[in-house]
Amino acid sequence: MSPRFPLLPVTVGLIAASSMATAQPSGYQQPPAALQAIVDAPHAPTLSLSPKRNLAAMLPTPSLPSISEVAQPELKLAGLRINPRTYSASRFSFYTGLGLLDIDTQKEFKVSGLPASPRIADLAWSPDQRYLAFSNVVYADAGKGIKESGVELWLLDVQSKLARKLSSQPLSGVSGRGFSWMPDSKTLLVQLKPAKLGAPPAVNGIPTGPAIQDSLPGGAVKQLRTYPDLLKNEQDAQLFEHYITVQLALLDVTGKQRLVGQPAAFSRATVAPGGKFLLTETIERPYSYIVPARDFGSKIEVRDLAGKVVHVVATLPLEEGLPPGNDAVSPGVRNVSWRVDAPATLVWAEAQDGGDPARSAEIRDIVYTQAAPFTAKPAVLARLATRYSGIAWGRGDLALLSEAWYKTRAVKQWRIYPDQLADQSADLIYEGSFEDRYNDPGQPVMRPDAAGLPRIQIGLDNTILLDGAGASKDGDRPFIDRLNLVTKKKERLFQSAAPYYENVVAVLDEDGGRFLSTRESPTEQPNYYVRNLKPGATALTPLTHFPHPLPQLKDVQKELIRYKRADGVDLTATLMLPPNYDAKRDGPLPTLMWAYPQEFKTASAASQTKGSPYKFNAVSYWGPAAFLSMGYAVLDNPSFPIVGNGEQEPNDTYLPQLVADAEAAVDEVVRRGVADRDRIAIGGHSYGAFMTGNLLAHTRLFRAGIARSGAYNRTLTPFGFQSEDRPFWQAQTVYQAMSPFNYADKIKDALLMIHGEQDNNSGTFPIQSERMFQAIKGLGGTARLVMLPNESHAYRARESIMHMLYESNNWLEKYVKNAPPRTPVAAKSGQ
Repeated sequence: MSPRFPLLPVTVGLIAASSMATAQPSGYQQPPAALQAIVDAPHAPTLSLSPKRNLAAMLPTPSLPSISEVAQPELKLAGLRINPRTYSASRFSFYTGLGLLDIDTQKEFKVSGLPASPRIADLAWSPDQRYLAFSNVVYADAGKGIKESGVELWLLDVQSKLARKLSSQPLSGVSGRGFSWMPDSKTLLVQLKPAKLGAPPAVNGIPTGPAIQDSLPGGAVKQLRTYPDLLKNEQDAQLFEHYITVQLALLDVTGKQRLVGQPAAFSRATVAPGGKFLLTETIERPYSYIVPARDFGSKIEVRDLAGKVVHVVATLPLEEGLPPGNDAVSPGVRNVSWRVDAPATLVWAEAQDGGDPARSAEIRDIVYTQAAPFTAKPAVLARLATRYSGIAWGRGDLALLSEAWYKTRAVKQWRIYPDQLADQSADLIYEGSFEDRYNDPGQPVMRPDAAGLPRIQIGLDNTILLDGAGASKDGDRPFIDRLNLVTKKKERLFQSAAPYYENVVAVLDEDGGRFLSTRESPTEQPNYYVRNLKPGATALTPLTHFPHPLPQLKDVQKELIRYKRADGVDLTATLMLPPNYDAKRDGPLPTLMWAYPQEFKTASAASQTKGSPYKFNAVSYWGPAAFLSMGYAVLDNPSFPIVGNGEQEPNDTYLPQLVADAEAAVDEVVRRGVADRDRIAIGGHSYGAFMTGNLLAHTRLFRAGIARSGAYNRTLTPFGFQSEDRPFWQAQTVYQAMSPFNYADKIKDALLMIHGEQDNNSGTFPIQSERMFQAIKGLGGTARLVMLPNESHAYRARESIMHMLYESNNWLEKYVKNAPPRTPVAAKSGQ
């Protein structure tokens, strides 16, 4: 088990409601020992498979970082979160070591020369797998003689198993990981912190003038989502420019460096498969105070390896909002990338309807292609009736192109012939709905090519392999199929079978006869195996032997249950019960339900079974299962579908469907004898917290709620939220009805709200919880608000997680486990 971070004292207090005792403990608190053990349980290492599929990097996953790690300095600029000490995106977790595992022999090998106390953030195998490059994040520490913070680039020689620092100049990791391999496996393209960048602009807090924005008459209607961490003034803009300035360079495996052009605000730089060109994107002024950096103006260019611009692909303007609708896209060039199976060929899409889904158009998108030297007119690769959503590349006569339309949930996949542009031929491979999990054919199996880039694995007679989740009425059963693209016939090579859940991680050989999988059962931790389908071979060879992280909870009981909503929609949930519990002998338990609503366009899709009864009974500190250790029954991930049939939008009937979902779940656990109606809590995170607020406002089904990082007033997200694509002004009744803030006076049961003070999720600004708490408090209700310092939408610090469990456990103990019976009137739904 990795060493734990020390617990450090803090002086920041937490807000408490008047309904709790006046004297509040200061600082972070610890939950009971049973919950602490779940937080500190060991984590299994992460595996990174090599390009040839015969080696894997073993990366130890540490326990949770301390608050001192999470509280590193952080700048919030144009939607980016930047550690100014390291010139990288803010990170809170790293790998703490590196080893190698031979897939064929199952032998593990130690690596020497690693940095002291490594913080490995990213890694990449060279295409020929002779090397493994990785970044190491260093913080200045006078006590250890470390003078500067930064992101270092290291290199592991796989054969010698010796690691060394490759460059003394730190990387810039603000946009991406900061390094990638060239196809020759001898050179890396790196993004460096420029040597002559200088100190960041001084911010003295004295404004140079007001921040001004204009909206002129006659402009097009735009859908402006709410975004956090935006630029606020010119001083922010200058800081932003400083930290996104990057020097591109080529660095060979001996450490020899060659600069590529001049420093610029590169947001990305990708190498052409042939290794002779770079595709770069640079951010340009003017900036914006209402959208993040990804919507700023930019220039997309092709450069040679000296940094000279040889072709301008597009100059994109600042984009402050899109037309209404989830199918809206930018009107110009978008999704520019390299064709993987050609030396230097660009591919991109352009909307033919101005990016506006409300416009009538027979052709919505055209996909273009253009090969080096980029002087010929772009050629049409495909004309699509809906939106382009990507290509899986194989070879000149085989690529799979996907298109989709969110409004109807429709998806199509086509076989195209990239080298045969004149006849525009295409074969339809699949047509359906992305909601329909039962009929999902899976995704094509990809393998790295000689340049290290992903290509479709193509077998004899134009066959490909498909890797799918295998959703069915009996739960998920992952599979591998072989599909003949000529005859369209499929052959099932493998499918997970009871009593195990086995998921394919990677195919190891050309014909699909061997693959790497993870295999688990309710009592067995997931471990890696090599499965061999060839006659006479050993069918299953274990690679890892990770022990059960919480043996004291090994006998937790789990069942995938099925029940119906009042209108006949089939629902599923995972019911978890403490070890040795017997409903007939022990009677009903206090119960915690944890859910997340999901929108559907059809009742049949909403009724499909989710999950698997054969997955490991994982007990995590993040979900509700932790409270099994405190004697609760847990109903995890019960179906809460919100269905909109035909022209009706799901949210038009959100509240009655939400209540019906909750009533069905409560009725089922009560019918089974594991819960009683007087001691059930509801909880959720993000949209699940929004659900929790609504259920407490519109029912009396639950004695308490736990709402983490939620939103409660939908008028604060007026241009859509979650899957709702109508703005407030087109659906005012829906927005108002769905906002539990508007019904805070109806909340009669206890609501615990937990929120990260630095939440960066669009739509769940901390003010959402602050205002909801103020409303309930001002109306005399029972609520508690806990704001976690330095935490974002999800919480990372060990101290924060411990305190989250401390608060949740206390809330459940007081308002659920030890709650007195309700009066018959108060127990009725909606009263």
